[in-house]
Amino acid sequence: MGLFGSKKNPEDMKYDAISMMEKNQPKAAISLFNKILKQNPEDTDVLLSKGLSLNKIRKYSDAITCFDKILEINPKDAQALNNKGIAMAENGNIQSASECYDMAIEANPKYAPSYFNKGVLLDKLQEHEEALIALEKAISTDSKKPNAMVYKGIVLGKMKRHEEALNCFQNICKKYPNNQDAFFQKGVQLAELGRHEKALEVFDEILKKYKDNLNVIYAKSRSKAALEEYPEALELLKQAISRNPKIIRTWAKEEPIFTKLHSNDKFRALVKL
Repeated sequence: MGLFGSKKNPEDMKYDAISMMEKNQPKAAISLFNKILKQNPEDTDVLLSKGLSLNKIRKYSDAITCFDKILEINPKDAQALNNKGIAMAENGNIQSASECYDMAIEANPKYAPSYFNKGVLLDKLQEHEEALIALEKAISTDSKKPNAMVYKGIVLGKMKRHEEALNCFQNICKKYPNNQDAFFQKGVQLAELGRHEKALEVFDEILKKYKDNLNVIYAKSRSKAALEEYPEALELLKQAISRNPKIIRTWAKEEPIFTKLHSNDKFRALVKL
């Protein structure tokens, strides 16, 4: 074939596919990965990338097939085991997911994502103490990434250890000043500790950049209600409900801070009490 009619070689296709993944185009990436795998079915890098792309579009069973092919070639591939665990968990196969994470940890004790995902799984199972142990391991294994630190703070908050959670988020904010998740969670923990004025400072700061953020608007509404600034609280609640009626109404009905508003006609109409 002439120069302009020649087929792309696998390395060029691989580069294009990775570029598509980075641009959040997993379906297009999968199409290219399939072409590469026709030429080399045992390319473990491509199988892994295809599996990750399939996980992204929620084709978890197909993703597991990719990871299993890698594990046939190398049963101790920690990345394949870890990502198979993620797919298993999403498919509702919790026991197998946990086993995958444990096998990944055994295969490579320095691979932090396996500890992190095990911690997330344990948290979902309400096994918070065990989740903290796994998350601490993730943090000590890779202290440069904040995701395990953020999740640790969230778990501490669920355990009502709000001072510890606040301290955790404050430390993350010092180390990673642009981490908006940690900054928001700092506000949440301040509110949990009854320090609503300080919490509102955090929420207002976030809303300067992200004025339509549903979670922040709702959190601000809660703190305004706690301070008995009811007209503002109700206006914020109205904004939140307009963005996601079902979820926000459920939250508001169950929220102890809003109990005093249960006899308020506007509140009752908003949340459909």
